Amino acid sequence: MLKTVLKRFFSGVAAGVLVSIGGCVFLSCRDGSALGTVAGAVLFSVALLCICYKEYALFTGKVGYLAKSRTRTDLSVLFLGLAGNFAGAVTSAVLARICWGGSFAPAEAVSAAKLSQSVPQALAKAFFCGILMYLAVSVFKEKKTPLGIIFCIPVFILSGFEHSIADMFYLSAGFDFTASYIWRAMFYILLILAGNAAGSVFIALFDKKEEKPQ
Repeated sequence: MLKTVLKRFFSGVAAGVLVSIGGCVFLSCRDGSALGTVAGAVLFSVALLCICYKEYALFTGKVGYLAKSRTRTDLSVLFLGLAGNFAGAVTSAVLARICWGGSFAPAEAVSAAKLSQSVPQALAKAFFCGILMYLAVSVFKEKKTPLGIIFCIPVFILSGFEHSIADMFYLSAGFDFTASYIWRAMFYILLILAGNAAGSVFIALFDKKEEKPQ
């Protein structure tokens, strides 16, 4: 039992670390030019490609399947994976700050912009991201092609949609060490998780194929 719990948790940790690496390359490419932004968005897709090929547990890649299967195992995989996603993203954020000399200015700018959004705005962006994430993963599983990932990931990033696990990394990397920031960040992450889940489940309801998460 413990071995299973740890396996699911650390599968989530691995996914959180990979999403954070995607976040690092995206932030590093943000030089103010359109070319840099597009390059960062495209390279971010490496994270989900690796997650899908290695079958790591990413919340946004699995939550949509609750529309079709909600067994105890499904829920365990989802929420232990989510805990791992959080641990992986926060740990990666600490390491990223070390890599960049203790201060990660691009993450601080992104975090400030995210936390300034209204609730409806954040929810809508998270909803659309959830749709694209489910489509990216389901196309990969059903059609055995990475094309859904290669196109859906840059689309959600360039559209400014919100991805909960990536935001865990951005907000942790841009942490400003105030109580106000912590509470706002926690509320924001819960909001984006809800929006991602709603978007994923919504589009999954239109799927004709019955498929369980692996």
